[in-house]
Amino acid sequence: MSKFEYVKLADAIAADITNGTLRPGDRLPPQRNFAYDRGIAVSTASRVYTELLRRGLVVGEVGRGTFISGDVRREVETMREPADARINLEVNYPLLPQQWAMIAKSLAGLERIDALESALRVSTSTGTKSARVAAAAYLARKDFSPQPEQIFFTANGKQSLAAALAALVPTGGRCGVEALTYPYVKSIAARLGVTLVPIPMDEFGARPDAIAIQKAHREAHLSALYLQPIIQNPLGVTMNATRRADIMRVAEKLDLTIIEDIVYGFLADDTPLAALGPDRCIVLDSLSKKVAPGLALGILVAPPHLRESVMSAVRTGGWIASGHALAAGQRLMADGTVAELTRLKRIDAARRQQTAARLLSGYQLAADPRSYHLWLTLPPHWRSQTFVAAAARRGIALTPSSTFAIAHGHAPNAVRLALAPPSPEQLDSGLRTIVSLLGTKEDDFDSTE
Repeated sequence: MSKFEYVKLADAIAADITNGTLRPGDRLPPQRNFAYDRGIAVSTASRVYTELLRRGLVVGEVGRGTFISGDVRREVETMREPADARINLEVNYPLLPQQWAMIAKSLAGLERIDALESALRVSTSTGTKSARVAAAAYLARKDFSPQPEQIFFTANGKQSLAAALAALVPTGGRCGVEALTYPYVKSIAARLGVTLVPIPMDEFGARPDAIAIQKAHREAHLSALYLQPIIQNPLGVTMNATRRADIMRVAEKLDLTIIEDIVYGFLADDTPLAALGPDRCIVLDSLSKKVAPGLALGILVAPPHLRESVMSAVRTGGWIASGHALAAGQRLMADGTVAELTRLKRIDAARRQQTAARLLSGYQLAADPRSYHLWLTLPPHWRSQTFVAAAARRGIALTPSSTFAIAHGHAPNAVRLALAPPSPEQLDSGLRTIVSLLGTKEDDFDSTE
């Protein structure tokens, strides 16, 4: 069968999805049955299914089959805008009732003429000296002390990630990433023309052996690695000392630079990878989760030899932070407000994890007890996207596993729960509803009602 003919079959299925003949959650027949019904070879059926996976029209679940995607409009699935749900367990921004008074006190005086005159001037990728000093001091921890001249600023964490990728990976190049990872890296990489190569994981994070195999490196031509070593999103995994050392040894051997995302690292005291290899890591952080999403100042820490590349990427990408956000972030970091918010949010996250562990006892969970999210493996009678749809009908927003999967068709049967957004009372109610839903059968959920 020619390429045109198998693509034509894929197009026909895509048309059935578009016109509603096939709906999200519908299961396609096994490839062998599909081949028999159409009088084609099984290998050809496999090519059809692979093409559908490539387009993002279907998702595959190991041992369960191939299903129509829950959102067929997007080639690259990523996080949605915040859902209009009664209880949001999807978008993870921790906000505390007492934080607004703390932030207001820190920012008092920023409205003065002299302060505004400085804050509203044209910004640069390096911000101001005082902002760099404040950021370097705030980020410092055991064995990791970035220098002010290593600091760059963007408008948010996503832009910091985009700048790091643009600085390290050429258009058409490849970047190794954890097989389940921060969803926005997929859309950012797609827009930069970067191919993401999934790295298998275990209970300690990305597996060094999967990176270390010389054959894999030569074939993939990796230019960099994007990793979350501390409270990984979505799995909550934190690399232990042995794993961090092994990862750095492999990066050194293969001459790879690591983009180290520590956005959730404020919830733990673990040492960044950059402490072991300061010349091998670009560190990413932001204030959106530590402070509030409306103050989303992005921070990069780059080694000296990458300074010009990162500076150029931030500038040419249009990712420079505004002077006002920079001034606000500087105050919050310098006067200890961010540090105090960090302390309070650590307490809050631990309490929420305790609530989740108690209410979801008996189900398979992956979570760091310090984190604001957890990974719930679903019982065999539920599928990820159908469970998310069923929860939405009950006013609860969740995120399906396919959102985090780098490779189409390799999403586990699980969902991520963001524990930060609801009030404690809403969290308790939402988790109880989820427990009730877990006990029902997928067949009991009528998606057409």
